[in-house]
Amino acid sequence: MPASPKPQARPQDNHLLAALPTTALERLLPHLELVALPLGKVLYESGDALRHVYFPTNSIVSLLYVMENGASAEISVVGNEGLIGVAVFMGGESTPSRAIVQSAGHAYRLPGQRLKDEFNRHGELLVLMLRYTQALITQMAQTAVCNRHHSIDQQLCRWLLLSLDRLKGNQLSMTQELIANMLGVRREGVTDAAGKLQRLGVIEYSRGHIKVLDRPRLEQLSCECYAVVRKETERLLPYLPTRPQA
Repeated sequence: MPASPKPQARPQDNHLLAALPTTALERLLPHLELVALPLGKVLYESGDALRHVYFPTNSIVSLLYVMENGASAEISVVGNEGLIGVAVFMGGESTPSRAIVQSAGHAYRLPGQRLKDEFNRHGELLVLMLRYTQALITQMAQTAVCNRHHSIDQQLCRWLLLSLDRLKGNQLSMTQELIANMLGVRREGVTDAAGKLQRLGVIEYSRGHIKVLDRPRLEQLSCECYAVVRKETERLLPYLPTRPQA
């Protein structure tokens, strides 16, 4: 028998787009373009003028702050719950962070002006964007606290959980070197932390492929930062699918 065709991506695979009223979504549909986001692709660099926004469907994009010496640390992750490019409708037009694809997949790209036009109608999209931005700010603030006060082991658990929430299934493709760059720590620290999780039977790690075997245990080993971000995101964005409970 011939193989069944792979399901095609739809704008509604992004939860922000899915939450829009039909009339608002129909105004955007002619301008939405499905684009591939390969691993490591940079969507914009620090200081770039943002001409487009991206609504991920099955990809994850990291927002990184890059220091003058080249060191970097992740300040937030964005997946199918949100969009890349909040500066477009917040009035800044650019941002000091870099946006880089952490997990390959697809996104719908929309010209920034089209988003601003819909935002300025002062309708449902405006409310959604502002609530999403508040959730994003919460994630950024909690990440800063976590990086300062919690161990690499706890940070890795938080990072894995946030990533899982934005993907279908329980598997991630990510090298330890890339995780270290995201967390702003030494690779050896990530190697040790991942090794502990593997020995506990929480994850299975091999050649850049991570499979989470015991999510409830992973949540127990994480610091409170993950729960804070998750609770606030679900409060602000009640349209998100329910996440697995530990």
